[in-house]
Amino acid sequence: MFSLQDAGRAAIDRQARTSLDPDDWQTLRKQGHQMLDDMFDHLQTLDARPVWQHAPSSARALFDAPLPVEASDLADVHAIFRQNILPYGSGNIHPGFMGWVQGGGTAAGMLAEMLAGGLNANLGGRDHMPIEVERQIIRWTRQIFSFPETAGGIFLTGASQANFVAVQIARCRKLGRDIRATGLSDESRLVAYASSEVHGCVPRAFEMSGIGSNRLRGVAVDAAGKIDIGALEQAIVLDRQQGYTPFLVIGSAGTVNTGAIDDLAALRGIADAYDLHFHVDGALGALGILSPDLAHLLAGIETCDSLAFDFHKWGQVPYDAGFLLVRDGEWQRQTFASDAAYLSRAATGLAGGDWWPCDYGPDLSRGFRALKTWFTLKTYGVKALGEAMSANCRLALTLAQHIEQEPALKLLAPVALNIVCFAYVGADGTMPPSVNSHIVERLHAEGRVAPSLTHVNGQPAIRAAIVNHRTSQADIDALVHSVLTIGSRQDLPQC
Repeated sequence: MFSLQDAGRAAIDRQARTSLDPDDWQTLRKQGHQMLDDMFDHLQTLDARPVWQHAPSSARALFDAPLPVEASDLADVHAIFRQNILPYGSGNIHPGFMGWVQGGGTAAGMLAEMLAGGLNANLGGRDHMPIEVERQIIRWTRQIFSFPETAGGIFLTGASQANFVAVQIARCRKLGRDIRATGLSDESRLVAYASSEVHGCVPRAFEMSGIGSNRLRGVAVDAAGKIDIGALEQAIVLDRQQGYTPFLVIGSAGTVNTGAIDDLAALRGIADAYDLHFHVDGALGALGILSPDLAHLLAGIETCDSLAFDFHKWGQVPYDAGFLLVRDGEWQRQTFASDAAYLSRAATGLAGGDWWPCDYGPDLSRGFRALKTWFTLKTYGVKALGEAMSANCRLALTLAQHIEQEPALKLLAPVALNIVCFAYVGADGTMPPSVNSHIVERLHAEGRVAPSLTHVNGQPAIRAAIVNHRTSQADIDALVHSVLTIGSRQDLPQC
């Protein structure tokens, strides 16, 4: 006769057969130590490696394999990573990486990501300590940007998503919570304003929101790349006269192309005068407020209604760790909170807790991004992070000065922060602009430094975005030397 004791043993046997935990924890521990040591070795020897190298076809072929059905040894899987993934990353952790705007991460952040993976917490809500860690980060961001105690915030994948969420919040503020159910009508005729240099994720946010990118007015910029306040006000007045409903103005705390910072205090005045939600896209430069040398450039950022920024850029937190700070957390609840039977709350127990992030943003299943951010801030302190930002900007100015001293190089935009846009024009200034795209490709292939390519006033430009805390003067010198060397080569395409 089958007894309860037999049933218990059978259940244990089934668990032993189906659990994904190892039978031999000591072997796993040894393998884990090896994996960790490999990453430490990689970080410690970055200077000896190329920034980027093309992955061979043999490596790529390994990732065109059929779905694995049977198990593999972890050591064998790690060997594939070590040989075919690790050497062929995007290079943003390397000191010579100056492409786009990407942070370099830190060893402490990497370790925190490992801890978060082991804990495997879902930050959608409920009563557990990872929620308190995220709330701590919200309180710290309030302090960093001098926001009031009413301010709320939330981690997101990046500023692209944060800007999208901010558009949703601004729309709900203007039209009321019912807009979530009724949707936009033709009568609403919402319009918003940003500089013509605003990041491309902003018009995309308007497309995703259903408002449409045509309703985002791109306002002209001045010679410094900042939004023209007079032109902005004229656009608002004209739209109101034509029956549109202005609801949002977006400032840039560091434009993506050149790093220009809009006059944020003036934008606050415009927002107040015309009853607009004032949002700031600070993905590139907002955290510069941690540097005494840079904070004055961001005057007025403390007055905005919402602020998107990335801890994974100048904050040096490993990807991804975007953040949205909102002046009043109730605006977030108005935009996102909803009732669901399966999310019933309780006064006590795991279903307790008075702050569930799913009420403040679009995600229910959310990773523990706050832990690597908390580790980074606690381990290094904001003073050291600010000093690293100042050093990046000093290197940018040094690069700009070097460019202006070289007849074969031309500075294409003012240097406001840590971005330098320039071109190789040849010793006599007659080199066609298109040659710069070829120079950037050669730089990537050589692997010493890696800027990116952009266009300034329609002209191809070499863009050096100095974001990594590891970048030094030697890397700046290598960039200039390499551009001059490649530019002078006779085999370089001239058209």
